[in-house]
Amino acid sequence: MIDSRNYPVEIRRLPEEDGGGWLAVFPDLPGCIGDGETPEEAIADGYRAAQAWLEAAEEYGDPIPSPSSGSESGRFVLRLPRSLHARLAARAAQEGVSMNTLVVSLLAEGMAVKS
Repeated sequence: MIDSRNYPVEIRRLPEEDGGGWLAVFPDLPGCIGDGETPEEAIADGYRAAQAWLEAAEEYGDPIPSPSSGSESGRFVLRLPRSLHARLAARAAQEGVSMNTLVVSLLAEGMAVKS
């Protein structure tokens, strides 16, 4: 079984005229999206949709694209103080998501506030 968490997800705020909230889009999986009131909810819904997308493609013998790196790079390495790492890990565990998913949602939320 292919793990949907290997696929990059793009998070964006939905305009109020479109209902508000957040949208999670999987560029590698055509038509696969998720949404939610918060970035965390959109990411969680998106990964559930991506897993269903992958399972359906596998069941019907449809081609399954390899995960891309997302955008130009999609990856960066960041050193954190141990105390911040511990706080992020605890919050991710509390919310039932990976630390990577939590940090992506926090960054997306922060970027939306700034724009």
